[in-house]
Amino acid sequence: MKKFLIFIYLFSSFTFGTNTFAKTFYIGEEVKDFFSFNQYIKIKLKRGNWEVVRANTSNWGILQRVVGIARVENNEVMEMIEVYEGLLAGYYVGHVEPIITELVFHDKYDGCYERPEYFLLELYRKGSTFNCMIVRHMDVTKELNYPDDSTYGKAVASAYNNWIKKRSIKFPKIMLESHHSYFSRLTGGTWHEVRRYINPKLLSAPKSKFFSEEASEYHKVNISQYPKHQKTMSEWISLTSEFHKNFENMVNVKRKHKLNLNKFIDSTVSINSNNLMIDQLKKLNDLYKSGVLTKEEFEKAKKKILN
Repeated sequence: MKKFLIFIYLFSSFTFGTNTFAKTFYIGEEVKDFFSFNQYIKIKLKRGNWEVVRANTSNWGILQRVVGIARVENNEVMEMIEVYEGLLAGYYVGHVEPIITELVFHDKYDGCYERPEYFLLELYRKGSTFNCMIVRHMDVTKELNYPDDSTYGKAVASAYNNWIKKRSIKFPKIMLESHHSYFSRLTGGTWHEVRRYINPKLLSAPKSKFFSEEASEYHKVNISQYPKHQKTMSEWISLTSEFHKNFENMVNVKRKHKLNLNKFIDSTVSINSNNLMIDQLKKLNDLYKSGVLTKEEFEKAKKKILN
């Protein structure tokens, strides 16, 4: 989310009023049940404990912040959510909106326009208003170590790299990503973005053999050769579309600005945490049978998984 860094640089001398953020998040803080980012964005979280991995706030000029949280199972990253808000209401509209347009529609490395690595783009745009949903896969190794945008990409990756190194956490080489973004002066002038990332295991996806962005089975150019991966991507699109509709409601998207996403939604699709739970219980039972765990340790660990 390099807009955060760019806005700090360009508008460090401007003042946009006295609005403040409702809640402060701290690195390492545990988040359960709901990610209540602000008065608008409240995301229901799936089973398990989440941890704040990234938290940046700027009160210089444009008030903005970004918070990233992650969930780990068996010492492997399963899900991540990153939320951005920029409080852009107020003066200097003539200065702010051209920069938003540049970041969203003309950025060299990312944005709400068709790109080869995007699997699906749905967009409403009129004037400075835009409502954008992107679905794609992510080469995690690349994004963490050598992103296309070497300046801002590395700054964003540093928080996650520090967390991974500190906790010795494994991460999947490919994750599925969705991007949800809305801005309109008609709804108060706050720019909201949510990015979601999931481990394909959560959709019972087949194992991947190719891990670069271009060679991945999930790339739209390649995916027709891999029907099982194609099925997984279709499920992710369904879940992403459903989430985006909720996102639109959360941030009060005007009716005429909403995307037509019902065509992508399959109500039978859900993130499957049961398979992971069964796998955990099986491994736990094997440890108990082999004598590694006592009965008391086994029961205690089983209760933790089930709860």
